[in-house]
Formats: sequence, C-alpha cells, structure tokens
Amino acid sequence: MIAQVGRTVYLAGQTAQSADGTIVPGSMAEQFDVAAGNLVLALHAAGAQPQHLVSLQIFVTDIAEYQRLSKEIGVAYRRHFGHHYPAMALLEVSRLYDPAATVELMGIAVTA
Repeated sequence: MIAQVGRTVYLAGQTAQSADGTIVPGSMAEQFDVAAGNLVLALHAAGAQPQHLVSLQIFVTDIAEYQRLSKEIGVAYRRHFGHHYPAMALLEVSRLYDPAATVELMGIAVTA
C-alpha cells in the first residue's frame, strides 16, 4: 500500500479494554471485536477513518485459536473496517501487558 502525503496517526495497542479499564471477557473473536471498536474510536478521535489505515498489526496469544475463530473474527473485522485491508501482520506473543487480553491491535493511518 502506498500512502498519500498527509498527516500520520500512530495508534498504540488497542485491546478489549472497557471504559473502566478492565478487559472484556470472552473469546478471542469477542475481544477482537471490542479491540477493533476501540481502534476505530481512537481513529475518529484523531480525525481519521478506518479507510485511512495503511498498516495494522494484530498481536494474539494463540494463533491456532485465531485461525479457529477466523470466520467470527472476519465478521468483526468487516463490521469495523469494511472491506479495507491495509498492510497487515499477525504475530503470536507469549502474553500481552494485561494477562486477560488475548488480542491487541496497533495501527498507522494517513489522512489527507
């Protein structure tokens, strides 16, 4: 993907964190849905839209679970990002900062 010249927005890791700071319990697909919603909220706060994403990194604690739930995760992905697919990477990590989190999203967006 080639980004146009514009303002770059770097989005720190977004997890399934609720307003009170706790991780929403549930499957990895359910946590992905909340984390994606949080990423979109952060995009909007910065004056950007999901289609401005040029890079998305997905950190998971279990790639096999991600693969098993890929259809549900795909539904959640399209709910938040539509059919926009920036350059993406899926990385398995031994754990995330909050041990209750199973997925974390990091993105870079470029706006006009």
